[in-house]
Amino acid sequence: METITRFDQIMELLPKLDCGACGYKTCEDFAKVVESNESELKRCIHASKKSIDEKNAHASCLGCTNEGMGEKMGWKDTLKRDFDFILDLFEGEPGPRETILPYNPALVKELGVKKGDVMIGRPMGMSCGCPITHCGIVSDTDARNGVINWFVTGPLRPRSEGFIDIGYYVAQAYEGIIRESKDEIKLGTRYWFLPRRCMLQWRHSGLVNAVTKLKDGSYKVRIEGLFIG
Repeated sequence: METITRFDQIMELLPKLDCGACGYKTCEDFAKVVESNESELKRCIHASKKSIDEKNAHASCLGCTNEGMGEKMGWKDTLKRDFDFILDLFEGEPGPRETILPYNPALVKELGVKKGDVMIGRPMGMSCGCPITHCGIVSDTDARNGVINWFVTGPLRPRSEGFIDIGYYVAQAYEGIIRESKDEIKLGTRYWFLPRRCMLQWRHSGLVNAVTKLKDGSYKVRIEGLFIG
């Protein structure tokens, strides 16, 4: 029978995003620190506030919980603002899908951005105004219009492999799956929503301009007209 160590229990509490917000390069590095000083767990903005030993160490990171995230949060973000649904990523993909337009669209062609490239940039202005630099993997590009589609991931891969810096950009759209919502999702309606992998756990707003209801009751959606707040 496999023995569950205290380190394993701590890792169950952490998001495995390697976001660096705690001051350490990876969640594993941070877990080693928490292993010797549990009070350091408060440095993780994603982990639940339960102690490591509570409920047999089955507490989990809210951002990574597979079910019931909305209910657990009381349908409020970390600033206590209401939201309507959780936007999840598609199964088998490395991160949420985002369509972006760099402030200088010519960079797509000048930098030769292509599928598979590791890239960083920051959404600025009316589109989102997120204070966090986003990192991800390019899924495809439209060099003629300067549009990039990518999967937003954590910063570990750019740190270890290098990256293309696209600079400031406008977030044009998100695509994903809605498995948790307070109400039926309707085409042409603007909602407050929470991207499951959002490092800040802040609500976003957007207009659902494509929606398909799937057999399991979830929704496949495309959301445009984005902003945070």
